[in-house]
Amino acid sequence: MGTSAAPGRATERRTTRARAAAAAAPAALLAVFLASGCAAAPRPPSLPTSERGRSDMIKAAQQVLVDRCMTARHAAGPPPREDVLFGTGPAELSVTLTTGYTVRTHTDGCLAEAHRYLYGDQERWFRAEVTVNNLRPEAQAGLRQDPAYRAALARRAACADRDTRCADASGLEQLRTRLEPARLAEVRAAHREEIATYDRLRDRAVHRAAALPAEPPTPHRKGHAPS
Repeated sequence: MGTSAAPGRATERRTTRARAAAAAAPAALLAVFLASGCAAAPRPPSLPTSERGRSDMIKAAQQVLVDRCMTARHAAGPPPREDVLFGTGPAELSVTLTTGYTVRTHTDGCLAEAHRYLYGDQERWFRAEVTVNNLRPEAQAGLRQDPAYRAALARRAACADRDTRCADASGLEQLRTRLEPARLAEVRAAHREEIATYDRLRDRAVHRAAALPAEPPTPHRKGHAPS
């Protein structure tokens, strides 16, 4: 009786191992399926890390979008029609800087259409870009409030053209080098919201440029908000 139970236990062990193997098989197949699925998934486009690389990617995408728009409007030329490229009629968007200059742009040209595709909101991008591009001129204009800077500026203005010795003796460049960093920091702090908008929309443009589809963006008509 003691020896007759051994075959039963062996059979039970074989049955248990078979059931365990059968239970493990679907899990193994699922792991293989998931691994193959992950391998087959499309990889996101690589984005440049340097500021120069990001600028180059945006510029290249903008050129592609402008070329498509100009071709679709039968204005590619040669020569290309500037009214189609930049827009017609009175400029709808404008920014007046603290330096006194006013920068204007249209909303119906192919360049504007490319900006809407890349940045999403053309008006917000235009205002942020113009402001950020003029931070240093605004800082330099603010230097005129300093009496020492105004005196150096007057000495430099009295120099004859190409008189480098007189220009150096005026001390204008040395004074500008010393005063400008602090003034520029003040200007950047005053425009921190515009700078944040600029960075955010520029980051959007990089991703839109990297995933530029084959079809052109939806055209925009003057007086109609883009969808």
